[in-house]
Amino acid sequence: MKKNVFVLVSSVLVLGAALAGCGGNSAAPAPAENNNGSAAQPAKNNGPQTLRLNLHSEPPTLDPGIAEDSTSGAVIRATFDGLTRTGQDGKPHESVAEKVDVSKDMLTYTFHLRDSKWSNGDPVTAKDFEFAWKRALDPKTASNYAYQLYYIKNGEKFNKNEAKMDDVGVKALDDKTLQVTLENPTPYFLELTAFYTYYPVDQKVVTADPKWATEAKTHVGNGPFKLEAWEHKSKLTLVKNDNYWDKDTVKLDKIDFSMVEDENTELSMFDNGELDWAGAPLSTIPTDAMQSLKDSGKLNIQPIAATYMYKFNTTKAPFNNAKIRKAFAYAIDRKSIIDNVTQAEQAPATGLVPTSMILNKDGYFKDHDVETAKTLLAEGMKELGITKLPPITLSFNTSEGHKKIAEAIQDQWKKELGADVKLENKEWKVYLEDMHQGNTHVFRSGWTGDFNDPINFLALFKEKNGGNNDTFWENKQYQELLNKSALEADPEKRKAILAQAEQILMDEMPIAPIYFYTNSYVKKDNVKGVLMDGLGFIDYKWASIE
Repeated sequence: MKKNVFVLVSSVLVLGAALAGCGGNSAAPAPAENNNGSAAQPAKNNGPQTLRLNLHSEPPTLDPGIAEDSTSGAVIRATFDGLTRTGQDGKPHESVAEKVDVSKDMLTYTFHLRDSKWSNGDPVTAKDFEFAWKRALDPKTASNYAYQLYYIKNGEKFNKNEAKMDDVGVKALDDKTLQVTLENPTPYFLELTAFYTYYPVDQKVVTADPKWATEAKTHVGNGPFKLEAWEHKSKLTLVKNDNYWDKDTVKLDKIDFSMVEDENTELSMFDNGELDWAGAPLSTIPTDAMQSLKDSGKLNIQPIAATYMYKFNTTKAPFNNAKIRKAFAYAIDRKSIIDNVTQAEQAPATGLVPTSMILNKDGYFKDHDVETAKTLLAEGMKELGITKLPPITLSFNTSEGHKKIAEAIQDQWKKELGADVKLENKEWKVYLEDMHQGNTHVFRSGWTGDFNDPINFLALFKEKNGGNNDTFWENKQYQELLNKSALEADPEKRKAILAQAEQILMDEMPIAPIYFYTNSYVKKDNVKGVLMDGLGFIDYKWASIE
């Protein structure tokens, strides 16, 4: 899924993604069920419906074709709509598409679009979807999420300049019919079409203004809300989109986002009645407040399909040596960090793939295996011909939680391995740029699933120049196994192939998994219907204030 400002990122780290239930319904369900898998509910609207939230950081972009992080994704999910949308039952349901036909061989999907409009009144057409998907795949766009569209016939080849745009298997047959041809049968394809990389964009708007997604006055979406104001690094305001096809379902009139980086200030704003929600998935709860909030019964904790990890830049010494990478990963005391720092009931991660889709329930190594770590470090240093570790920089994006985790691991690496580690804090947008450019030794990251399948995590590291890799690690056998998994129809055989791939990843350790995420947050009792699905996506379409 996506990089998470807090999981990381994906992910929400404590801004994150999750695999649990949604936020609760505003009223007793009526007998009828709507097309989003939730019972139709009357609204208890006794006044202006304004939800007040905080974004821990400025969204780098509100363009679904370029976005790669959970902060941007949360706002994009509110301002756009896909062919499908994840409903309150956690399953994809028809949205802009009112009907989907799938061929018997599961290679051709034909989407029949309903009447819908962009926030500026333009009709949403199948051509907008074709344009958006091909734009994201176009190497000139340089989308870090282009690989998420490789399921489409010739999508990968076009992205790598090995095929023409016209060869890509997506075509608008007419304004209301979109035909998509896949490379291989993909059982979770309708989950993918609910993800923001598959959202449409208004071709007319995007073609006319390359900076259309950076300001409120030029931003155009097709979702439940539209962007009314964006005071950069200060606040962002969404209002109900009266052109939205399902506007009668939307109860909120407005969503006000402040942008406060300090988690303690955010929690104080919540306590003072200035916010209706604090913490995940858009920010984090201060670690010092976790226990008291637990004791008072105010803290909500939800497991999510996300992994908090450190990534190694495998092009920089000493982390160009796999044994040294493994030494640093094995030396981490994950349980201690969870018990004493994060305190949110996370599970120690001794593999990449999270619990909801786990391939090896026993993990691939032992937590805090100091003896093995020291042996590997000595062997790795000998292979590099060094007798002393060079200075090492550990980078993280601005967050008190990330800082405390980094300080704990800094101490552990000093104590167990004798490593001198310098900590480096950076603002989110700068942090992303530095990761992509390889300007770091070790850096925190997180990944939230875009769909509930292990390939979504494993594919991150398929290619060293992949948009979301940042470790610059690559392994031919690993690639072959991932390619083989795409052709395997038997679920158990496919799972075994993916487990082999994860074993290779953990043998070479370009990453150090630390824990599987939970979302921790507090909210006002009168906030109802906010959806946090099993992947940790946040959706305000069904939210209301009682």
